[in-house]
Amino acid sequence: MDRIVIRTYTTPWCPDCWRAKQFLNRHGLQFEEINIEEVPRAAEFVQRANEGKSRVPTFEIEGRVFHYSSYDPVRLKSELGTT
Repeated sequence: MDRIVIRTYTTPWCPDCWRAKQFLNRHGLQFEEINIEEVPRAAEFVQRANEGKSRVPTFEIEGRVFHYSSYDPVRLKSELGTT
């Protein structure tokens, strides 16, 4: 079985990003964190994906891109298919 790659685009000052990362950790989900303030072109990617807005956290999973600003654990759980 292939491992699903979860990328989360974040900033260090974002409380919603912190909550989302805690959620992923609590559910044992491995993810790649990409700080949009440090990684070249990451901020551009997030803006393109979110109609010109820098919404974080933004997730990329198997080609799907979505954001949770503001953080909603129920929606995130549903989106990720976790139990």
